[in-house]
Amino acid sequence: MNEPGLDRLPTSRREWSAMLDRLGVRPSKALGQNFLYERGIVQRMVRVAGIGKDDHVLEVGPGLGILTDELLRRADAVTAVELDRRLAEHLRAVFAAEPRFRLVEGNALELSTDDLIPSDRPFVVAANLPYAVASAVLRHLLEQRHRPRRLALMLQKEVAERLVARPPAMSILGVAAQFYAEPRLAFDVPPTVFIPPPTIESAVVILEVRSTLPLPDDEHPLFFRVVNAGFRQKRKQVANSLAAELDLPKETVTNWLTGAGVDPMRRAQTLTVADWVSLTRSIPVPERTPQ
Repeated sequence: MNEPGLDRLPTSRREWSAMLDRLGVRPSKALGQNFLYERGIVQRMVRVAGIGKDDHVLEVGPGLGILTDELLRRADAVTAVELDRRLAEHLRAVFAAEPRFRLVEGNALELSTDDLIPSDRPFVVAANLPYAVASAVLRHLLEQRHRPRRLALMLQKEVAERLVARPPAMSILGVAAQFYAEPRLAFDVPPTVFIPPPTIESAVVILEVRSTLPLPDDEHPLFFRVVNAGFRQKRKQVANSLAAELDLPKETVTNWLTGAGVDPMRRAQTLTVADWVSLTRSIPVPERTPQ
């Protein structure tokens, strides 16, 4: 087996910076784009993700290819999605001799996993995601019909902490992540291993996707409608927020919450995923048609 990109990828920060200059790539501050250059971090990331020789890995935003290289050392195959044309050309050159590597040039938010991975093939996701799009990419992947069995993501630490939060610190993102998966923080990543160094810390989070979800697929839109309504006015009591956003009488909402075992005086961030599931199952009949 070929050593994937060993002779084509830099080994020092100075060399990685020089490569960015040659490619004419400037990290986007607007997107929170920072290029990882420390090989020890990607080795640790791939190790904690449990990626092995039988895995097909979907990598989102491979950038310069340092994580791709490590994935190809461990996995059976890697499908990578890259939006930037210059980076895509670079990746094709680096991994041209590697038959287990497939590059898809495009926007991961506009592609279904069925477009990328055979529908009968289990897969794992690994990615160092730009801060500005991390939440959207995660939601997109989890909401696909063909979901990964596990995700290993490098994210802004604040986002990673929201994924694993518990009441009373829940958010819509935390509810969504925990509805689909069991997330855990794996390790922190310091700013010094990126070009340029970000002003914030990062973290790697592992999400084990649930084989059975709390609600059937056709009720997911209704579930998230209820969750979004509850968090729309999160400083208010959940009864007031749901009544206002779902245009239901306050008495109806109070009875609904009480019947589902939820105190109407609580706030959205104190509710568990199980609470939101219970509310979805018992929502007043006219609302059971997803909109």
